[in-house]
Amino acid sequence: MTKVLWTQQMIISTNINGKLVEKSVEPRKLLSDFIREDCGLTGTHVGCEHGVCGACTVLVDGTAVRSCLMFAVQADGAEIKTVEGLKQEKNGPPLQDAFSECHGLQCGFCTPGILMSSLEFLETNPNPCTKDITEMLSGHLCRCTGYKGMIEAIHKVSNKNL
Repeated sequence: MTKVLWTQQMIISTNINGKLVEKSVEPRKLLSDFIREDCGLTGTHVGCEHGVCGACTVLVDGTAVRSCLMFAVQADGAEIKTVEGLKQEKNGPPLQDAFSECHGLQCGFCTPGILMSSLEFLETNPNPCTKDITEMLSGHLCRCTGYKGMIEAIHKVSNKNL
């Protein structure tokens, strides 16, 4: 006997990196999957799928969120920034350049999420101390760099704002 499963679809409208996106999604679809699969923006990485590693961090209405813990339908009407949209942000290109110059990335898997959290962090903390940067980075798991280069990169960008 063949079973037919009814799947409810919802149309959401969101702004991703300055572009209006309207798509039909299942209510249970995660924002991380929506961004990667439906929008083709694969810079947002999915690591643990439990909100622990931070690789999937994006900005939703200017706030860093773990996109693996949020449903796409919760982003209806929101403005989303992914790592692909960094070039549009005031501190985006300098932050990416500083991470490269200061060796703040190795394999690159965690980098998109860290960049997005760092962007939000610098908006509210334009001249942070090392302790503040370290505390912000504590929400991200990186197994390659030891965080030293990331801390230097964030300091470098924050010093440009003085």
